[in-house]
Amino acid sequence: MFKYAKYYLSTLLVVLAIYVSSFGANYPTYFLIGYSLFVILGDLLLPKSLSKDSYQYPKLINLPIYINFPLLLIFLVQIIFVLGNNESEWVNSLFLKFLSIDLTSMKNNVSIVDKVSLIIVGVLYIGMIGTVPGHELTHRKKDRFDMFFGNWLLSFSWDCAFALEHVYGHHKNVCFPSDPATAKRGENIYLFMVKASINEHIDAWKIELRQLKRRSESPYSFKNKMLVGYLRSSFITFITYLVGGSVGMLFYLLIAVIAKGLLEAINYIEHYGLVREKDMPVCPRHSWNSNDVISSLLLYNVTRHSAHHEKSNLKFWELDSYPDSPTLPFGYLTMLYIAIFLPFYFHYLMRKKLSDWDIFFASDGEKKIVSNL
Repeated sequence: MFKYAKYYLSTLLVVLAIYVSSFGANYPTYFLIGYSLFVILGDLLLPKSLSKDSYQYPKLINLPIYINFPLLLIFLVQIIFVLGNNESEWVNSLFLKFLSIDLTSMKNNVSIVDKVSLIIVGVLYIGMIGTVPGHELTHRKKDRFDMFFGNWLLSFSWDCAFALEHVYGHHKNVCFPSDPATAKRGENIYLFMVKASINEHIDAWKIELRQLKRRSESPYSFKNKMLVGYLRSSFITFITYLVGGSVGMLFYLLIAVIAKGLLEAINYIEHYGLVREKDMPVCPRHSWNSNDVISSLLLYNVTRHSAHHEKSNLKFWELDSYPDSPTLPFGYLTMLYIAIFLPFYFHYLMRKKLSDWDIFFASDGEKKIVSNL
């Protein structure tokens, strides 16, 4: 039973975030610190997750992804109510009636530091239970139900482009210079986040316009996935305006933009400095892998990135651990914090990793590419 229950960890943590943050002054900050320590120390101290379980009831594995969608929306509404300039009584009444949470009291008690903590947790959660499972579901191109949920999960970060560019662009072009989601050696992470965000939207538009043209469909219709995606995100933005007024809506847009940047920071880490020969297939060596247990559970095994790029059609529980593939020095959240807040140390850590990759993993052709960098 545990092999099913472990994938509900993210569901438990978002429920905890909703309630702990409402306890009063300092509690949003306590939660952010506690959450970060839980993930970082859990990855550091627990044994690596190397097994691949078989599941008789895969719907029970998918269920937390679907549950997390309304929970993420509830948490976002809570955050925007606290940060906004419009105390919507109807929102507070709903939270009191169904969750026994007094949002007005929470709003009046939190400090500026708590508000910053709420923004950070909101960004992390949109990434953890929005973008990552959205990524998983939008790989299931033939399943309309999963595609529906996946695109809505991506809409929290205004990232409808991801469902197109990632699936039809990144997976084909990974580790090529043309891939906007592959970071070059020594590349500045902040510039990468901006550049990748812009170029992925441009590439997504190109992909979608080609597909529409091939099907002889108008780009100015609801057949255009990019336009529909923007409408989804606009709908969520409108909800935040109703909940928190203009200030609340602006805070939501800030959170969404940073969450999109967070995705690019993860992309930065996942393929940093790796190269691939033209016309050569994608292999496990073309991704930085991680088998740290807490990150793997919270991120639905996207940490098993080597297997994901080798066989992108597999569900997250079907991915192999590939312990002999190129491996990150630490778990995902640790590497994320290091890359964003200590980029010089990130480059220091990865310099040795890249040196090993050049010697033990790179093909002869890839060694030539590296020698010319």
